[in-house]
Amino acid sequence: MTTKACAMVLASFAADSLALAAHWIYDTEKIDHEFGLIDQLLPPAIDAYHGNRHKGDFTHYGDQTLLLLKHLARNKHFSLQHFADEWREFAASYDGYVDKATQKTLSAMKEGKSPSACGSGSSDLGGPARIAPLVYWYHNDPERLMETAHEQTRLTHTGSGVDAGTEFLVHTTLNVLDGATPREAIEDAIDRGVEDLDLDLRLRRSLDTADEDSRKVIDEFGQMCSIAAALPGAVHLVLAHQDNLREALIANVMAGGDSAARGLAVGMILGAYQGVEDIEHDWLAQMRATAEIKEYLAMAP
Repeated sequence: MTTKACAMVLASFAADSLALAAHWIYDTEKIDHEFGLIDQLLPPAIDAYHGNRHKGDFTHYGDQTLLLLKHLARNKHFSLQHFADEWREFAASYDGYVDKATQKTLSAMKEGKSPSACGSGSSDLGGPARIAPLVYWYHNDPERLMETAHEQTRLTHTGSGVDAGTEFLVHTTLNVLDGATPREAIEDAIDRGVEDLDLDLRLRRSLDTADEDSRKVIDEFGQMCSIAAALPGAVHLVLAHQDNLREALIANVMAGGDSAARGLAVGMILGAYQGVEDIEHDWLAQMRATAEIKEYLAMAP
């Protein structure tokens, strides 16, 4: 695997860890008052959604992404049935925040629904945004990558725009790994067709926002979790900070809302473009799972 493919995964995780402290704080003035500029990994407040986590940990999105990477490393390939079994065991005993998509998927599994039919109706970006390990594993087999990306996403998320968003992220990240700039990759992914009209229109709008204030743009698209809001916001951040991963991830956190899901996507795309040397050294040093992630990446065929 290339250095940039490794960076793609590491930057995605780093973005989630950076977002941990202020995740789901929608009031940006509160972020300013309580944290100032978040440019280092910080612990969340005790009364926050991730109150039992520590500096360098992940949100539930990052934890599920790490589970996926671990599955690939141990099995050498993605198996929906085996991953679903591992995911169910993980989620049933998870001691962090359990979101509605996880709750509903677990309930469906307990009712006996198969991995291909148990996904919640959530349309949140948090499902598709977990795919960096799959892109790493299967970037030389785009057809298999697309298949597995859909399978892992649909395991928990089946709502409007999720399939289209998954395809967009796969096409964009592959294009970047193949040498395209993020803007070139994003424009190509949109030109291929986004099979959700609302998401398509919003992504096209995001192409023209690179020079606008990130807080303003993300507030207009919506700070919330839904893919129709969060993915265009992520695209804006990529385009506004195409040559500076650090600035992109800081701007993401400071914009509030679901910064973790946006960050997973932004980190994946810009990590694939810029490489490991552009990931803040202190973030990787303070991220508690860095050594584990590198160990799993080294196990790829």
